[in-house]
Amino acid sequence: MLAVEHANLHYGAAEALRDVSVTAETGMITCILGRNGVGKTSLIRSIVGHQPLSSGKIMMAEQDITRMAGHDRARLGISLVPQGREIFPLLTVRENLQTGFAPLKGDKTIPDYVFELFPVLKDMLDRRGGDLSGGQQQQLAIGRALTMRPKVLLLDEPTEGIQPSIIKDIGRAIQFLKAEFGLTIVLVEQYLDFCRELADKVYIMDRGQVMHTGPAEDLDKPEVRAHLTV
Repeated sequence: MLAVEHANLHYGAAEALRDVSVTAETGMITCILGRNGVGKTSLIRSIVGHQPLSSGKIMMAEQDITRMAGHDRARLGISLVPQGREIFPLLTVRENLQTGFAPLKGDKTIPDYVFELFPVLKDMLDRRGGDLSGGQQQQLAIGRALTMRPKVLLLDEPTEGIQPSIIKDIGRAIQFLKAEFGLTIVLVEQYLDFCRELADKVYIMDRGQVMHTGPAEDLDKPEVRAHLTV
């Protein structure tokens, strides 16, 4: 289980998170929804250790990781698929996947299920990452995160700018990871239908705060959807 408790985060004088508490249960998909600029990515950055909290606590399996360095969190099994993919364009697909080995102490091979989920990666192992389409790069970013053998998988807007056929592939992959490995999955999204299909629990954020918490079915309620309209 991953838990963020009463988190506050500032960039200088600007307040990005205000008393945010989020719990992501083991073997469940937790979706964080909200418009642009409401604090979703700041929350993810705080979980992986890219941005320190001003106050509050982050717990993973009853261990306090609030002040732990990002690379140590990765060794614990926290893996990120960042917004914008951030693959290495001059490295091959194989080399991009192998960068996921960095926090591993044991087996340093690419798991077979990465290629079962995303067969195109196997066909393009020797192609440079920058030569792939946007959708293929997103699959590569997810594959790289999975190469770390994570316990907690964070995905920051994985459907952004992606064609519908690959969005379906990504959705199937997330469902597979939940069912097969019981991962703790945190999904940051703006695509309502994608979250409704996948999420066990949703949090809706606005202006750095959690405005609603509940099951995915709540997204059908007008008063809940109102938090997501411009």
